Order: sequence, then structure tokens, then C-alpha cells
Amino acid sequence: MSGWQKAAIFVSGSVVGGLALAFLALLSAYIWHPQWISQWTSGREESVAERSTSVDLGPSPAVDTAPEPPVAAPPSREAAAASYAAAVRIAAPAVVNLYVTRVAAEPVLRSFLDDPFGEFAPRYRRRVEQSLGSGVILDPSGQIVTNHHVIDRAAAIRVQLADGRSAQADIIGRDPDTDLAVLKIDLPNLPSIRLGRSDALNVGDVVLAIGNPIGLAQTVTQGIVSATGRDQLGIATFENFIQTDAPINPGNSGGALVNTRGELIGVNTAIIAKSLGVEGIGFAIPVNLVRGVVNEIVTRGKVLRGWIGIGTETIDEARARSAGFDGPIVRITRIAGGSPAQRAGLLPGDVIIELDGKAPRDSREVQLRIADTSPGQTMSVEVQRGNQRGETKIRVEEAPQMLRPR
Repeated sequence: MSGWQKAAIFVSGSVVGGLALAFLALLSAYIWHPQWISQWTSGREESVAERSTSVDLGPSPAVDTAPEPPVAAPPSREAAAASYAAAVRIAAPAVVNLYVTRVAAEPVLRSFLDDPFGEFAPRYRRRVEQSLGSGVILDPSGQIVTNHHVIDRAAAIRVQLADGRSAQADIIGRDPDTDLAVLKIDLPNLPSIRLGRSDALNVGDVVLAIGNPIGLAQTVTQGIVSATGRDQLGIATFENFIQTDAPINPGNSGGALVNTRGELIGVNTAIIAKSLGVEGIGFAIPVNLVRGVVNEIVTRGKVLRGWIGIGTETIDEARARSAGFDGPIVRITRIAGGSPAQRAGLLPGDVIIELDGKAPRDSREVQLRIADTSPGQTMSVEVQRGNQRGETKIRVEEAPQMLRPR
């Protein structure tokens, strides 16, 4: 082996040995003093960062010079979910549960051998029925508004308040034509509800229904106003309902429909088409109508309405045009015997052109305008019969009580 070969082997061995000793030294330092390694590496990162910031890369492209949009903070839990708890706290204490007792008579079925003369002299037995409903306390004196059909034929009415108190209620008056009734209880320190304005409602407004559905006291459901001015539903004689999709169930009748401020804007009265599987269609009597009816009942004991004894229907524009009219018309469908309309010479089939100089828009307007005329006043009615028109004066009478079966 030559001399230079021996020298190369010696140098290689020295290098490998040095590297091994350095590795062992670093390994021992990492094991026994790891903070030295972290300080050394952090120093390296800082120096690299300093060098990178000092490099001039020239102007950036225009698309990169615009500032980044601010990152929006996530919405708070309160903002993400609207709550109507404040409205419920305001209105719910004034909504009461009604427990109505009725006594019904039912025939006793007996065989011919037991009672051969039973067909001519049937026997009856009394049956006690219980039903549920809701009501709303209107003032601290204890006046409560509810539906007439809730308390119809009631033998006893027990009122249960939200605070746990209860009392027997007296019936102050009722108005079957609007399906409203007023009760009275005698308890101290009664809560009462705020009255809103139903004429300020818009389709889409949020509403809350509070009542006693199927005995579940103080139940609150939420929805929107689906429509206003609903009529021709066959629920009451005078109809001008608020339609809502807030769930209304048996027991809710007579309860409160309130806005998001906790103000009463309607009295829940009916649901329709449950047997057909239709959901989300309920109706409430607007508070503006409730206010007037309650005032009449409290001051007079009943609601005085004008009456001339006619039934009417609206003829749509298409059929009216075929009969020679420019738009929808109102036609008289029936005349009550001995009524003011019959004495004035009106006949079924007459078309009402004007009432007191103003053309009616539909049948509901005719009935409401007659009802709003005080008994004893004279109303001018212009009608068309065939191709002839004529005007007659009719003295308005007080409307008879139209008790509707429920």
C-alpha cells in the first residue's frame, strides 16, 4: 500500500470519527439541555425572517394591492334566534282557561216490553258534559272576552288564571252573530291585556296564539298573518276574520292572538278542514270588532244592530258583465216575511245599486252597513229590477237575535 493511500484512509477515519462525536454531542445536548436547541432554532427562524423582509420584490400586481375585506364576527346567540319571550310575559298572565259544565238531556232507550208506551211518553236522563276553552281578561275589574260557542248552554263556568287562582264566572252578555261573549269574575289584583289595532295588521306579520288547547294550559304557538278580511266561512253571521297559520287547536277558542309587542289583535275562534287533513288555517276575530261588541254588551247588555230583512250574495264581474253591468254586483237572494224590506216592496233578484248614495263593493259590505245603521233611522236603497231602476226609503229595525246552533 502506497503512502498516499494510507493518508486517505487516515483522513477518512478522522472525519467519520469527528462526525460521530458531533452527533453524540448533539444527542446528549438534546436529551440533557433541550432549551439550547429551541433557542438556536428560534434564532435561525428570526434571522431568516429578517432577511426575507429586507428583500425588495418590486411593486405587487394591482389585484394584490386592495386591502382584504374584514372578517365578520359570528352572530351572537341572541341575534341568531329571535325570541318572543317578552311578548309572552306581557300577554300570557291575562289569558285564562275556561272549564265549562253543561247539562244535557238524553232519551232513555227501553224495550217495548219494559215500557210499551215509551214512544208516546219518552223518558230522559240528565248527562253532565265538560268542555274546555280560553278567555282574555280585558281590564282589572274582571271582564273577560271569549267565544259565544265556548259558553253556549253553560250551566257553570270556572275560570282558571295563570297564577293558579280560580273563580266562577257570570255571563254579562253574548253576541252569537259575531261569536263573542263577555264574562265577569270577582278577584283582586287581576292582570289585563293591552289592546292593539287589527286595522294596522299586514299579511306576514308575526303573531302568537295563547290558550288552553286540549287542556294544556298557557300554551303558546307562533305563526304569521296569512290573510285579513276573511268572510263567507259559515262560522258567524258577521265575518271579518284574521287568518293565521299559528297552530290553533280545540281549547284555543276564545284565547288571545297577540302581536310581537304582546298586544291583543284578535280572539282565536275557529279552525277549519281538520277532517280533510288541512293544517295551518285558523281564524281570529279582529280586536277592533271585539272592542265595539264588548262595549255594546257592557253598556247595553246586548249589541244593537240594524236590520231590514234581506239576504244577499255577490255576483262576480264575469257574470255581472253578461247581465249588462260594469263590475261585480250585489243581488238580493231572500226577503224575510214581515220585514222592512218586504214592506218597502223589495223582491228576491233585485240588484242593489246604492245604499245611502254609495255603491257597495260586495255582499259583506251591504250587511255590515245595514247592521251599523241605528234602529229607527231611515236608509235609502236604490235597486235595479230588470231594466228599471228605483229608489225606496226603508226604516231600519233592530235585528232579532240570530242564535246559531253550535
